[in-house]
Amino acid sequence: MTDVEAPSWDAPAPVRPWWQRLLRDPIALIAAAVLAVIVFCAIAAPLISPHDPFASSRAVMKPPFWSDRSDPAHILGTDGQGRDMLSRLFYGTRLTLIIGVLSVGIGGVLGSLLGLLAAFRPKLDPWVMRLVDVMLSFPAILLGLALVAVVGPGATPVIIALAIATIPDSARIARSIAVSVMKQEYIEAGRALGLSSFALFHRYLLRNCVSTIMIFMSMRFGQIILIGAALSFLGLGARPPTAELGMMAAQGRDFLLFAPHIAVIPAVLTFVIVLAANILGDALRDVLDPRLRS
Repeated sequence: MTDVEAPSWDAPAPVRPWWQRLLRDPIALIAAAVLAVIVFCAIAAPLISPHDPFASSRAVMKPPFWSDRSDPAHILGTDGQGRDMLSRLFYGTRLTLIIGVLSVGIGGVLGSLLGLLAAFRPKLDPWVMRLVDVMLSFPAILLGLALVAVVGPGATPVIIALAIATIPDSARIARSIAVSVMKQEYIEAGRALGLSSFALFHRYLLRNCVSTIMIFMSMRFGQIILIGAALSFLGLGARPPTAELGMMAAQGRDFLLFAPHIAVIPAVLTFVIVLAANILGDALRDVLDPRLRS
């Protein structure tokens, strides 16, 4: 009688950390590398800028390096006041990123806390969500116009307006995922064990919702950059001579026929930032959301 071999069961493959799964996506890596270079240039703007971004020169509206009439001292040319475009791009990108990070950070944190609180305390849910509905009725551009009328143009009113516009969306996202988490059995088990409300909120609710919140904030960042540039393009952002990508594009629209680089270069850089942020946000959603993992 021959011996029958016992069936061998292969051990399940270990679940890779999210950053290892992200490294397997080449498009996400390219987007992350582009954003890393842009962030580095923005942070190191005072060190790598070849010229003073606010100083005018006699080289008024010099074309960039791909033109036959370019000036080697100004690689990307100069604007209508003779200011170096490359230096102003470094400083303008820094202010644009600051506006995006602060707006998404402040609005995302406040909105997420409201959404989590609404799901954690059902008695507060109707009041919180009605407040969110009221905030949704104010578009970001209209809110920015109102703040500029009261405070005056500047980066601070834009940050406040974009942060307020981020609160309702982040509150809805946080509440939707928190409601499903509150129905799980481990929440009831924690209550049966006598855990405090803070322990339940921090240990079970927040930790199970933070990945979805981070996905939303990463995808919202590109939208905020675009809306902030639009507000600056309309003259509601930073005041001249401060460099900001939207304002730089607005200042170059009068020279589109004979010096298009003044408006096109900051507009293209804004497009690259938004595109890279959206691609990276989609990749983070794929690796952090368990429903989308392949």
